[in-house]
Amino acid sequence: MSGKAPRGIRLVIALAGRRNAGKSSLINAITGQETAIVSDTPGTTTDPVAKHYELLPLGPVTFYDTAGLDDEGELGELRVKATRKILYRCDVAVIVLGEEGFTDHERGLLETVRELKVPYILVWNKSDLRPCGRNETFQIGNETISCLNVSAQNGTNVNELKQSIINSAPPEYRQERLIVGDLINEGDFVVCVVPIDLAAPKGRLILPQVQVLREILDCDAVGITVKEREIQAVLEGFNRKPALVVTDSQVVMSVAGDVPDEIPLTTFSTLFARYKGDLPRLVRGAAAIDELQDGDNVLIGEACSHHNVADDIGRVKIPRWMSRYTGRDLNFEVYSGHDFPEDMERFNLVVHCGACMLNRTEMLRRIAECGRRDIPVTNYGIAISKLQGVLPRVLRPFGLEQSLAIHGAF
Repeated sequence: MSGKAPRGIRLVIALAGRRNAGKSSLINAITGQETAIVSDTPGTTTDPVAKHYELLPLGPVTFYDTAGLDDEGELGELRVKATRKILYRCDVAVIVLGEEGFTDHERGLLETVRELKVPYILVWNKSDLRPCGRNETFQIGNETISCLNVSAQNGTNVNELKQSIINSAPPEYRQERLIVGDLINEGDFVVCVVPIDLAAPKGRLILPQVQVLREILDCDAVGITVKEREIQAVLEGFNRKPALVVTDSQVVMSVAGDVPDEIPLTTFSTLFARYKGDLPRLVRGAAAIDELQDGDNVLIGEACSHHNVADDIGRVKIPRWMSRYTGRDLNFEVYSGHDFPEDMERFNLVVHCGACMLNRTEMLRRIAECGRRDIPVTNYGIAISKLQGVLPRVLRPFGLEQSLAIHGAF
């Protein structure tokens, strides 16, 4: 079950520490499986190792076993960099101390996760080698931090560590976060408009469409899926108005023309801007499109890597629409997967995908990183709706149209 859950809805838990602190042994003890290779040789774990697991009552999670932060040499630096990338997108960090205890390596790691505002648990592993009658504590400035004593070898306090992870999880993982459920009621008709073009995956729907349809059914509402050419005929065949129409952003302008104004309309990407990120902030970021000048740089952020097709939404359509809308000669750069450029300051705008393959923590960190560097950020669907002139209508179901108009978002 947990192995089939989408990556973007999983809680991400990173185990980090120095080489030979017992991170691999600990992840094996937590999951009850031989997930990671265990050896007395320092540096056995080179690249981050992911293990999917069902941690009840949280549900599907991913544990990451990472390379030691004291790894050495040119290759070691690359491994440490990969570890820090995992920390950047994790929801909970488990900082593992070995026999050497709390050194400058752990202190630096703790400072990193606290700067990122990542909930963390300090774990003294190998307590079977150094028995302790109580939890260790460490003084960080004026703050005393407790440390849970655990032994991966004999299982001491492993269940307590699991409970600590559950208690440390962000609230949205302990309380269900809705995509569309708060906008509809039991028995409502909801129409989902899904174009089938070159970019559509063969034989299936994309993840946001699947998740929205599933939530419609979970709400005991009726979901009707159509292509954009059929929307008008479907609406005319209803004996009552649908409670909501959700469309793919690529056809939002034509769908807006076919759907009467009194029927609420939004896009899958706008729903995910709220579900995975900060909808008001992403809408305000779209206002920066009007300020772009010749030679400005626009970052297109893709959460997943995929084969580039002739009419790709992020690489072809959005650049074309934005250049036409602004009348400016703009430079577009695409970054895929978990890569985000370190020299963000050279960009004038970030246009991010719907983040269906990222967890909310990583998406919010990307938004926050743009904020720290004073770079406007928006997402595909919101940008497209603005470029097509239908953004106020797309935001109406969320009650944001008037408030954001006051702040100059349109």
